[in-house]
Amino acid sequence: MRVEIDQVTVRGIIEDITLHAENEVVGIVGPNGSGKSTTLRCVYRALKPAAGTVLLDGSDVHKRQHVARDLAALTQESQVEFDFTVTEVVEMGRLPHDRDPARDRRVVTEALATVDVAHLADRSFLSLSGGERQRVLIARALAQEPRVLVLDEPTNHLDIRHQLDVLGLTRELGVTVLTVLHDLNLAASYCDRLYVLDEGRLVTSGTPAEVLEPSLIAKVFHVTAHVVNHPTTGVPQLLFDQEVTP
Repeated sequence: MRVEIDQVTVRGIIEDITLHAENEVVGIVGPNGSGKSTTLRCVYRALKPAAGTVLLDGSDVHKRQHVARDLAALTQESQVEFDFTVTEVVEMGRLPHDRDPARDRRVVTEALATVDVAHLADRSFLSLSGGERQRVLIARALAQEPRVLVLDEPTNHLDIRHQLDVLGLTRELGVTVLTVLHDLNLAASYCDRLYVLDEGRLVTSGTPAEVLEPSLIAKVFHVTAHVVNHPTTGVPQLLFDQEVTP
């Protein structure tokens, strides 16, 4: 499914943001307060932009019916306040679909196994650690069987193994993924393309190799970066100095 963000503005936060993604993993990066999460909120309809449009396969997301059948979102604000079991939380991902108990059970079981939380199935969600909760919420999004997956800091609270597992999974799903990531090295390793935001505006976009240049890192993040190639994958990785080289 194709996602198009066309000249989207949210007054005082982002202005004239344009990007697209289709059956690929697209990362949105930038410093704190640059408008990354606001951009995603426009995609999953938590915000309606003052100007511009968000399209799913050419259809305005704010006018489209049954969006939850096509799009799932993991947000920074995702919370479960009641004492549901892990299985019950993941089952919530099936709500947009017509009831099919056998299929629902199968999809939920697969989602739990995929993010390595099957052993927690009967545990109270509120009893879990932050990282365990994050994986359960990702399982809930997977159980929704979306064609578009919107992830706002999906590696938050996760240890390094599960960070790699989750981001590796996004590449295997075969769906359109829009994700905000703070870790530029993870973004370089798992995203097909990157969009860089700063102060609510789009600075540049391209492949990780095209985007993650020392001059851009200094301009946007105000640190010095040294680019090296990963010894196995060859993707660019960054080593940082705190001070910007004049």
